Amino acid sequence: MSLNNTPHSHDFPRNRQVYKRLKLALSLGLRRQIFVAVCDDLNLRNQVAGLLHSNLAYPVGQVLHQSLEGEEASTPAYPRLVTLRLNLSDPNPITQINQWLIKYPPPVVGISQDTPGRPLPIPSFQIVGVEQLTRQPVATQRLFLQNLRLIEKHLSNPRSNYFIESNLLLWLPRPWLYAIKQSAPLFWCCRTGVFVFAGEPTPTTKKQATPEPLSDSRGLLDVNTIEQSILEESVLEESVFAEDFDFPNRPSVNRGHQEEKLTSPTPELLSTATPQEETTILESEEDHTPSLLDESHISKELRELLLATINSSSQDAQQNQQTEKILQEIEELHSQQESVEKLGVAYQNLGNLYRLRIEEGQSTLENIMVAILAYQEAITHDENSPHIPDILNDLGTLYWMLYRTPPNSEEGQTYIEQGIEFYQLALKMISPQTQPEIYVRLQNNLGTAYGDLASFYNPEENWQKAITAYQEALSYGTEEMQPEKYAASHNNLGTAYWHLAQYNQPVVHLTKAIASYNISLEYYSAQEEPLKHGMIQNNIGTAYWNLAQYENPAENLQLAIDAYNEALKYRTPANVPVACSSTQNNLGTAYWHLANLNQTPQEERQNYLELSITAYEEALALAHSLHGASFSFDIFVTHNNLALAHHQLATSQYFKGDKQTRSLHLEAALENHLQALNGLSQQPEAYQTTFAYLVKTIRSFHNELGIQGQNLALSKVPSHLLPEILPKL
Repeated sequence: MSLNNTPHSHDFPRNRQVYKRLKLALSLGLRRQIFVAVCDDLNLRNQVAGLLHSNLAYPVGQVLHQSLEGEEASTPAYPRLVTLRLNLSDPNPITQINQWLIKYPPPVVGISQDTPGRPLPIPSFQIVGVEQLTRQPVATQRLFLQNLRLIEKHLSNPRSNYFIESNLLLWLPRPWLYAIKQSAPLFWCCRTGVFVFAGEPTPTTKKQATPEPLSDSRGLLDVNTIEQSILEESVLEESVFAEDFDFPNRPSVNRGHQEEKLTSPTPELLSTATPQEETTILESEEDHTPSLLDESHISKELRELLLATINSSSQDAQQNQQTEKILQEIEELHSQQESVEKLGVAYQNLGNLYRLRIEEGQSTLENIMVAILAYQEAITHDENSPHIPDILNDLGTLYWMLYRTPPNSEEGQTYIEQGIEFYQLALKMISPQTQPEIYVRLQNNLGTAYGDLASFYNPEENWQKAITAYQEALSYGTEEMQPEKYAASHNNLGTAYWHLAQYNQPVVHLTKAIASYNISLEYYSAQEEPLKHGMIQNNIGTAYWNLAQYENPAENLQLAIDAYNEALKYRTPANVPVACSSTQNNLGTAYWHLANLNQTPQEERQNYLELSITAYEEALALAHSLHGASFSFDIFVTHNNLALAHHQLATSQYFKGDKQTRSLHLEAALENHLQALNGLSQQPEAYQTTFAYLVKTIRSFHNELGIQGQNLALSKVPSHLLPEILPKL
């Protein structure tokens, strides 16, 4: 039986990856794990479950030995995986597992006169047949959900019989997956991993009271909100900071400030051993790859990806030769039927080779996929390798990179969740006391992944999980170990607190964010790390600006302004023009809010508005000079905000300038409203708001400068707008 038999060939590569991850999870020897496998296609479900059973249960040709009373049981033919069909009359997985173990207790091996022997490990259990519950009475369905709710108590009870040492794999169709999430949340929280197989749902009869499946059952998960973004930096050995963020998209005094997008820190790849040098030198520079891959022991999917990378113009001859040498070694090991350990090392070397290319900037989809498949083969061939935690970390990061690599952004949620599963598996295999560095790295990576997952669903919950991961990293990663990474973790923790503050306890979490940023700032001096120092100052400014919306507005806005001004000492137009433009935009907004506080003295408001105008103009001048650059704020919204500041200054009764200066401010307001209007033509709501401001500004020309001023304003308005404007004056 093979997964190749599935009729859903278009989903085969994805299903094969999911199967490998599921097999790996069950093969690692971890205990007390709950895995959920989701599949709407019963035929595919039966194939995959049967394949797992044939590969993991017990050697072919040997039968399970049921010990008789008084007979010594010492057979090695005891399964590692047992498949049970859910008992519909009493749908209790725990009861079924215990009944099986009572009937077939673990055999004791190694008995001698001197030693009492030891029982074989308790197997894992996969439960199938949950979909049949839809044909049962409602009371039976409720009983099943109640039994799942009780499993959490079994896990926490040290006297819960055999299940405390066993693993459970529960096969579900999607409707039952959603029912369990809602009705058995404690069981759902206890899960270790979810493995979703793509396939058409098995048709049901009209008489069945079955919850309707999703409209598109082919997707791995139902993705509602996708944030498309591209990984701009290659994966480095050092922790990459969270990029800048601006104000939350919060309405404030009729001003349209947009949030500057926050991108998560980049998960790290481990510095595992580089590919070993092959002692056999190829005899010529000819391309040996086709002959190596035509009749290869390497899987078809990996072969096709390898050929794509070798034929790619981005790969030079030396890189191709490195690939060919490792492929030749793998083929020879397969042909000679060498030990699985050697094959595992060879596949790991192949994964390492492509990982290094990715780190050097060649983060193409093909290179990432080759690294993933090679590492998965390495684990499949050698499950006991001491490098497995390192490989699992790299797999987690590579899946995270798939989320950031076009054209895979539409499946981003799935890839992030897969990465999280690998990080969690790796964490279960190491001790923070004995391996603190990899533990810290994994926790930091986990925090990054949860932060990205928050953009898809449950943002509050996922940002809280990110905070927990960063805190765990900081509890074992001391400043003496790696001061830069220690500082980076505090910065990332601050960013996570900032995000969580948008959902609950804003004052508490913003205060914690500022504290974390300040700790990070201690390790990045302005002299040695000016750009990072400036970035953290910008983050501090944003946190203070946000805090000003809840308490002590004047004090916190001034602290925000001080931080932005400090950031601009290092975020200069010459060094980082895009970042400089962003901070100037932030500074303009902070000055505007300070000018409009009730407690701000009237004589100071003009000064703050003038400072706001200067900052906005600096931001826009830089933005317009950088053609094609991507900015974290909407340039046309900033034009509108600049216009509002000019208009407010010109119409203030406390304005100290003469009539000509007042006219110049109104003309600047008109010009910026018109620029904003041109850029917002595809955003109807924003366009109408800006148009209303434009009409108000033309009225102000008449109010402040008379009919001559109104004529001046109308002469600057494009003719196609006049028919709509004139009736409103």
